[in-house]
Amino acid sequence: MIWSRRPAALAAAFLLLLALGVGLHPSHAQTPQPAATPATPAPAPAPAPAEPLPDVGTLRSDFEKLPEAAVGADAVRALQARYGALIVGANKVIAARTGQLKDLNARLGELGPAPAAGASEDPDITRQRQTLTRERNGVDADIRLARLVVVDAQQRSDDLRNRQRDLFEAQLTGRAPSPLGSVFWQQLADAWPDDQARLWPLIDELRMALQRMGQPGHIGPVLLALALAVLAMTVGDLAAEHGMARLAQRLLPRGRLRRSLLVIAIVTVNLVVVALAMRGLLHTLRAHAAFGPLSSKLVALADDSVLFIAFVTGLGRALLANRRPSWRLPRIPDALALRLNPYPWLFALVGVLVWIPTQISEIVGASLAAVHLVQTVTALALALLILGALLRLNGPHAAAQTPAAEGDAAPAETARPLWVGLAMGSVALALVGVIVLTVAGYMTIGSLLAAQLAWTGLVGVTFYVLFKFADDLCMAVVASRSDFGQRLQRGFGFAPATLDQAAVVLSALARLVLFFYMVIALLAPLGTRPDEVLEQTGRIGSGLKIGEFQLVPAAIFSALAVLVGGFVALRVFQRWLRERYLPTTTMEPGMQSSLATLLNYVGVVLVVAAGLSALGIGVNRIAWIASALSVGIGFGLQAIVQNFISGLILLAERPVKVGDWVVLGTTEGDIKRINVRATEIQLGDRSTVIVPNSEFITKTVRNMTLSNAEGRVLIRLPMPLATDAPKVREIMLAACAAHPKVLPTPAPSLSLEGVETGMLVFQAICYVDGPRTAGGVRSDLLFAMLDAFRQAGVEMAAPPTVVMPPLPPAPV
Repeated sequence: MIWSRRPAALAAAFLLLLALGVGLHPSHAQTPQPAATPATPAPAPAPAPAEPLPDVGTLRSDFEKLPEAAVGADAVRALQARYGALIVGANKVIAARTGQLKDLNARLGELGPAPAAGASEDPDITRQRQTLTRERNGVDADIRLARLVVVDAQQRSDDLRNRQRDLFEAQLTGRAPSPLGSVFWQQLADAWPDDQARLWPLIDELRMALQRMGQPGHIGPVLLALALAVLAMTVGDLAAEHGMARLAQRLLPRGRLRRSLLVIAIVTVNLVVVALAMRGLLHTLRAHAAFGPLSSKLVALADDSVLFIAFVTGLGRALLANRRPSWRLPRIPDALALRLNPYPWLFALVGVLVWIPTQISEIVGASLAAVHLVQTVTALALALLILGALLRLNGPHAAAQTPAAEGDAAPAETARPLWVGLAMGSVALALVGVIVLTVAGYMTIGSLLAAQLAWTGLVGVTFYVLFKFADDLCMAVVASRSDFGQRLQRGFGFAPATLDQAAVVLSALARLVLFFYMVIALLAPLGTRPDEVLEQTGRIGSGLKIGEFQLVPAAIFSALAVLVGGFVALRVFQRWLRERYLPTTTMEPGMQSSLATLLNYVGVVLVVAAGLSALGIGVNRIAWIASALSVGIGFGLQAIVQNFISGLILLAERPVKVGDWVVLGTTEGDIKRINVRATEIQLGDRSTVIVPNSEFITKTVRNMTLSNAEGRVLIRLPMPLATDAPKVREIMLAACAAHPKVLPTPAPSLSLEGVETGMLVFQAICYVDGPRTAGGVRSDLLFAMLDAFRQAGVEMAAPPTVVMPPLPPAPV
């Protein structure tokens, strides 16, 4: 009762593995199903001039000729497809006529309104207005009729879907006699003669086809095609897999990406080889055998069953990797992988064995008792298969030491996560429910639940591979350790932490997109066909309205692309500005840094604005958000906004700049960076003080290097009154002139300040190239002057001596 949907590739929607995996899920043939929810196609763009535009009258007549109801899932699906074609044609008419209507309205607007009664007008203008009015009314009538066709066709399609859903729910909850009772088997025996009579036409067609293939002119090509197909699906498949493994080992670097990519490559090559072999075999069979209408359906569906076997076995063999344990993608022990080795084959064979009676009962139109028997066999077979897999997973050494996979760290003792136990418990409860429902007579629900469990497992394993591949690809391409990541570091100057963060974000986005498709594949009953996945994608992709904001997935990706491209371009511009253009100008380094920072802020604002515009948030919405945030700014964000505006003032007016030596209160040091909110000042002990920008605007700041970058060295020395003052003057000026860091212009000077406490006070002043070197030069000059005084015999002033009188003796 399952395994009947034809696999197909999803062009430009999935990777090849995902496309084939999604399309391979089978469905119940006899169980009535609700028709796939048709998505209303978006209005198509105006067709090319060479493409004929559908006629509205023809569309309406075709719609009235279509029936309002159909019998059977295939007939309902075909009728819904015809309604969908009518909707697409009507939307083409609406799109084309809407553009014509706008042009006609614009031309009428250029002519102006009709004159009032009794007023005169040029006859040519009157005729033009009348002609344009008639054309506009005709175009407007076509648009209205086309919209009516869209509404009516959509309503009928919805009615068909609702009827199918009601019929599905009615038969789904219907109860049949229990297979444990005699009534079930008695009904099957009563219906057997009729079922046998329905089988004979199919058997006769197959017998005639075999007889024709056995004739001398046909037996040779058929046997040759069969031998080639078997050879390709056995020896050719294994050789292709071995070749892919060797090719991956030679071309791809060691790491996780090679493992996940090898799994996808093995499954893809397996499917391609089997698909080509089956295409050739079926083409030969159709050419040399006269299949009837019933046997043609059976032969056409045989291709799907073989592809399903190839997909399941290839995926299981690639994941378990018993021949290459170090390449195994899931971290499971070798013993568990060996125990699970036959299960991909068992799963595929059980699916095909269930598929055969399902398709035969659908083709010949078997009785309800036969359908119930097929449902019972399907439910019990799948339940026993899944139960066996659970027992193997719960077997001994299931949580043993995992092997060291390629690109991973050393093996470690791993324990089973909690969610794995919960999932296995839920599956076990579902299997119990399948068996109970089937035994109780609810075969339809039981078979549906069993098939959904099998489908969920297949989808989960497929998307596990895709999740791993997406994560490994992002980490191998964008992360800082990858070759491309190192090129990004060298070319654009990205920090390693930035690249690692970008790799994690891109991996999360890729997994989110895959999760979106996985949910679509799991939500549909009994599997999802590729066209249904695309319909669901188109419906959700048209947008989700949250309040007054339309959230469109395409707009989200566009905004992300704009942000990524904008910030990369901004980084390239910043690099060019700092390394190529600004060094060629006459601006000082501090001004260059301030200008680059200011332009960076402007670029960030422009990129964010472009991203919001791509997301669909216009200037009016941004203004509304700003007005809504004004209350918060007035209360909680006042200091942040004040510091931000102060930072912009510092960058524009430049009272201080990067490289200046400033004194702000008790803080004295060099400005290293001016950020949006605060400024970094490096002190003499190499520590950094973070000062809010508003401090430089509202308080007094002493800028030691604003207008003059020279530093002053001041030395005051007290000398005795008997000192030879000219000689002291000569020694001190000679020491200043001899120091290499003392500037000759302005020249050093010395003055006698006066007499203080019986001492002559000499003061020397000289200048150096910057205030940062003034302290070191002053120390060097003091050493040199003291040494020169000692050599010249000039006595220095001795510190005053204080003599304390003796203390009186303590009283007895």
